[in-house]
Amino acid sequence: MNTIDFQPELRPALPTVFGAKEYREFRATLEEMDRILTVTGIENRFIMRRINVMDGPLSPKKMQWHYRTLRLGLRYSLLLGITGDSYRKLSCHVADSQLFQWFTHTSAVDGIRPVSKSTIERFEKMFPDKEVGELIHTINRAVGDEAEAKELLYRETELRFDEIFADTTCVKANIHFPVDWVLLRDATRTLINTVILIRSKGIKYRIGVPADFLKEMNKLCIEMTHVRKKKDAKKKRKRIFRRMKKLMKIIQSHALNYHRELAARWSETDWSEVEAQVVLDRMQKILNQLPQAIDQAHERIIGERRVANKDKILSLYESELHVLVRGKAGAEVEFGNALYLAEQSEGLIVDWQFIKDQPPGDNKLVKKSIERISEEYCLPKSYAADRGFDSPTNQIELEELNLVNAICPRSIELLKEKLEDKEFSGLQKRRGQTEARIGIFKNAYLGKPLRSKGFKNRGVRIEWCILSHNLWKLACMAAQRKEEIAADLAKAA
Repeated sequence: MNTIDFQPELRPALPTVFGAKEYREFRATLEEMDRILTVTGIENRFIMRRINVMDGPLSPKKMQWHYRTLRLGLRYSLLLGITGDSYRKLSCHVADSQLFQWFTHTSAVDGIRPVSKSTIERFEKMFPDKEVGELIHTINRAVGDEAEAKELLYRETELRFDEIFADTTCVKANIHFPVDWVLLRDATRTLINTVILIRSKGIKYRIGVPADFLKEMNKLCIEMTHVRKKKDAKKKRKRIFRRMKKLMKIIQSHALNYHRELAARWSETDWSEVEAQVVLDRMQKILNQLPQAIDQAHERIIGERRVANKDKILSLYESELHVLVRGKAGAEVEFGNALYLAEQSEGLIVDWQFIKDQPPGDNKLVKKSIERISEEYCLPKSYAADRGFDSPTNQIELEELNLVNAICPRSIELLKEKLEDKEFSGLQKRRGQTEARIGIFKNAYLGKPLRSKGFKNRGVRIEWCILSHNLWKLACMAAQRKEEIAADLAKAA
């Protein structure tokens, strides 16, 4: 089944706005995005593919409900990428903006029906990441076809995928700077706040005033912060840390007691078993990491020994993060995960890889990227990147594939020689735009920092942002071409 027969909603027309050039340009681009999604049928095919894999037969009414819900999920997720808003802010923004209501199909004759922040968060995880990735490639391939490019972009020539420009970056996690002893403060906050929550449900065990533990830990953290500039700072830091460890052991003991009590007596609360398990898991996650966090801080402060990056806990809440030595002026070291992006000459992102483990060298990413691009589009004619991607193996493989090797060589002598080639120089000059593309993508689409938690959720958000970026880029091309056609017609008349 490819379509659903139901009465479409009455979609109120957008008001005419005079002046406000920036708004009119933004609105024209959003209208082009809507046209690309609807007129071409890309949105309908994407949603129907999802409905067709649902379990069991669906009644027409149920199918209509699923269709509208999936459409809301798609469009709200796109707006998250375009605006860079948080879930809460976007929920308020849609409720207050006629343009966003029109784009998301939440406005009707009888009233406005925006959704809550929690629903927007669920929308983002509604589609499997592979389906979002396939939609990105589907749209890219559409503008690579001459007939479809004329319909989508009002232009006679299709976009090309024969020139590839690549680079890597770090997607920073939403964590504070990972100071070792601050992990004890984080553990205290989570465990004590959870104890307070459990006590509010009527389950109590012998303990002092829970908030006093938070006060005491905060006082020790303030002392630790200010002692570094004093005389005999090392000795005083060690003394303070020993007090922190002693307090942490007491807090750990109380947390274990409350974990045991909740596990045995959850039925006495108004929580369901699932809700109680969420609270138990929250405590257990911290309790499991606490011994290692204490040992890590002990090694650094008491033992004055370095801890290997692979053995460090960077955050008690994000376990799949890494220390990435970038060597940049503003960020010698970054904490997060590596992201590889490859774009074509018009700026559309055509390949990406969000790396869960400690990232390999950039030169290890070239071969698999070319294989993925060849599978989705066609074998490119050139590949350009910075000198981090250069290696003898890549030089041989690109030559065997008959690709123009526009990777900046590490050798200064070879670089001087290759700069005499106009094609190499032109591709390297264009590669400078890829640096800007990554900056725009990270700051304008992902947000600074990326708010999603957990590696899987961050990966899903990245794919939604790539889709938003590419659609916005295509809509800008279409809006500009539409203006040029209108100007030509006016001039001819």
